Amino acid sequence: MSHRPPAPMPDTLSDAFAAAVLLSSTDKPDTLPPGRLSPVSPLPYSSSKHPTPSSSSGSSGSVSRAPPAHASGLASRRSHSGEIPLPSDAPPRGAARPGHRRTGSGPLIFTSGASACSSSATSPLTNALPAGNICPSGRIAKPLPSCSAATPPPPPPPRASRHDVLGSGTANYGHGSIVRSRSGGAAPASEDDAMVRRAMAAADPEEVKRAGNEQYRKGCFEEALKLYDRALALCPDNAACRGNRAAALIGLRRLGDAVKECEEALRIDPSYGRAHHRLASLHIRLGHIEDALKHLSLAAPQPDLLELHKLQTVEKHLGRCLDARKAGDWKSALRESDAAIAAGADSSALLLATRAEALLRLNLLDEADLAIASASKLDYSSSSSSDTKFCGFLANAYLFYVHAQVDMALGRFDHAVSSIDKARIIDPGNSEVVAMHNKVKSVARARSLGNELFNSGKFSEACLAYGEGLKQHPVNKVLYCNRAACRFKLGQWEKSIEDCNEALKIHPNYTKALLRRAASYGKMEQWAESVKDYEVLRKELPNDTEVAEAYFHAQVALKSSRGEEVSNMKFGGEVEAITGMEQFQMATSLPGVSVVHFMTPSNQQCCKISPFVNTLCTRYPSVNFLKVDVNESPAVARAENVRTIPTFKIYKNGMRVKEMICPSQQLLEYSVRHYGI
Repeated sequence: MSHRPPAPMPDTLSDAFAAAVLLSSTDKPDTLPPGRLSPVSPLPYSSSKHPTPSSSSGSSGSVSRAPPAHASGLASRRSHSGEIPLPSDAPPRGAARPGHRRTGSGPLIFTSGASACSSSATSPLTNALPAGNICPSGRIAKPLPSCSAATPPPPPPPRASRHDVLGSGTANYGHGSIVRSRSGGAAPASEDDAMVRRAMAAADPEEVKRAGNEQYRKGCFEEALKLYDRALALCPDNAACRGNRAAALIGLRRLGDAVKECEEALRIDPSYGRAHHRLASLHIRLGHIEDALKHLSLAAPQPDLLELHKLQTVEKHLGRCLDARKAGDWKSALRESDAAIAAGADSSALLLATRAEALLRLNLLDEADLAIASASKLDYSSSSSSDTKFCGFLANAYLFYVHAQVDMALGRFDHAVSSIDKARIIDPGNSEVVAMHNKVKSVARARSLGNELFNSGKFSEACLAYGEGLKQHPVNKVLYCNRAACRFKLGQWEKSIEDCNEALKIHPNYTKALLRRAASYGKMEQWAESVKDYEVLRKELPNDTEVAEAYFHAQVALKSSRGEEVSNMKFGGEVEAITGMEQFQMATSLPGVSVVHFMTPSNQQCCKISPFVNTLCTRYPSVNFLKVDVNESPAVARAENVRTIPTFKIYKNGMRVKEMICPSQQLLEYSVRHYGI
């Protein structure tokens, strides 16, 4: 079998783009060679000379057309029967209901075989054109006439014969399409399962592959993968089946495995254009610029313009990101990494790691942790990944290098040591890796020694040990907070507050630092500052009774220091029963927050919510919870104009601030938390 020699690879992306524009300047949508993608959806070929309407089981609204005149000249090229088209590599969106389909993000459109007229689920949709309905000439077909009594709907088009090849172009198979059975209705699950079982038992690899294609169209990637595996067991050297298997793996977001499958397909057939194109798309998503350009240049006589433009955009932002990182401009590095990801490198572990490093240097620790965790979950494996250079690192070494920094900043010292050890094994000659390895080891030892001394009651020595660690890593919130604990034990309240302030500069909502600073303010009798910290802590830790109690005592101390009445303030306890008007007025006029539950034991809704009120009483001990039985205390109910039970009223410092009739548990707790803090 002879193969057409591949076109020479361009030296740069600009050269490739210019060549593609020049070669495509005379092309028309209906004369593009096979495998070449156009901005519109190319249509599958029909065996007839004239275009005939296609069944709805393929791409929505597409029609078949005759092959271009030059197709016979390419007959010597290898044909891959049953190959899944490249655009369908993206997983289909949510499945539509039988008898309906969705066009883009628009309303639900009825597409029954009995009528070609469209009707919206919300309002009539006139002049609607199904996505992908393109004439053989490349022009868009005329809009369908609107449905009305005077204009009967046109008859349904004849069904075209089913093709083994799923077509080509930029349409996404499974995007709102419904795969129908031969009778025209959606195939039931039992029939589908039976089809898969029959295919798995078949001895013809083409039959098994077609069944796999059918499952792929439906978005059943696991089943499709099993069928392709069966086909490969029957015919191991089938490049098209390898390509289809790669598409199913992409649907399952196993991009590294998809890369390996495409590489295996090219080992079988080096001129397999679709495998080259799919590999180029995968490498763009993974952020591998050179690999993407190589395979894009081999995918067709000239690179695909859309993919080439995407590659150029990713390369531009990636280059700017690396320049910003080298200059220490972390805001620009973050902006450019986000732009490269948005441009198409959405599965690049290295870009996510760069983003995590930039966020870390900007003291956005939680966001950095999320970014590096996302990078670690990505399937990065490929034949060339271990040798890829990124920012002067071997690629995998950079991932562990950033992971170690994030772990150390968040106090996960054991994980940090493990990550930096792996980075040094992968890239032992990298100076940045070696320097970070020494730093992480030193900081971890200082923290371990400080903890040991603190637990032994040697607070001064522990303070010095944590200080040694801070010399190596002066932006470590955990070491500052630990040293603040030592200074608190030593009675050095001001120094303890200083260390807490440093920790909170690094991580503003660091609860341990807030707790220690609030306690230190209390020791210095700076009650206003202490109450402010406890208010933040109550929002962060609403169910922590120790924080609630400390907050209550700080409030009492603050009011007392201002000469306000505190004798009636109480903390915690059970829900207090109100039996008379005088008791009600006294209870609701107390300083702080009081929640009054108007109820009666015989009411079913009251019985359901009463246990939750008891839970809130324990959960928010600084709030006074009261209950009024409207049958036993009708005077109170009349005075408060209570007509429906259960009713809740919230008083703050003697003033009513909230009234709720039959609230949900979520609303009740939200209101208690909002007014009680």
